[in-house]
Amino acid sequence: MIGILGGTFDPIHYGHLRTALDVQEALGVERIHFVPLKHAVHREQPGTPAELRASMVQAAVAQHPGFVMDDRELHSDRPSYSLYTLQSFRRQMPHTPLCFLLGMDAFRGFLKWHQPMEILKLTHLVVMRRPGEEMQDAQLQQLVAERSVENAALLHRQPGGSILFQPVTQLAISATDIRRRAQQGRSLRYLLPDAVVTIIEQLKLYQPS
Repeated sequence: MIGILGGTFDPIHYGHLRTALDVQEALGVERIHFVPLKHAVHREQPGTPAELRASMVQAAVAQHPGFVMDDRELHSDRPSYSLYTLQSFRRQMPHTPLCFLLGMDAFRGFLKWHQPMEILKLTHLVVMRRPGEEMQDAQLQQLVAERSVENAALLHRQPGGSILFQPVTQLAISATDIRRRAQQGRSLRYLLPDAVVTIIEQLKLYQPS
């Protein structure tokens, strides 16, 4: 089974890496692909060029054999809809179980995504859930009632179609806070890998223009 974690990664940090590792270990995921988005769809566009964000992801995952920096979105000029990304994976891996990793905040808006039910045909959804997080939307609750599983082994038996809620380590780290710290000249150490800190410092990323 292959995991997919998309994001702007501006920059990637231990919050991304630790939760991905939690999922990998709990579900027996062979490999997790970190997919930097070139064009964000439902959020503000990242201020750092895609190639630099990809370089930071590559530096962050280089020492972990089960993590991969996947640059497929960097070569596309269309919006980075999850459907298109997953169609690309499915063309490469017609029968491999895929699990698309997303946080609870993103999952709450899942039914507003571009063709959400087509997405579920292509992949399982693994919702990385922290203690106390809930959802109120009745339609989403109905979808969960129809598609949720609790046994990770079931994900390995089908290419997609199920939803699993996975508890993950709670780390109060955000890319917004990291960018603010960099702007203020404060230390970024222990918030993200040293290799990423080095790139940020050498290239003076997130500094006032």
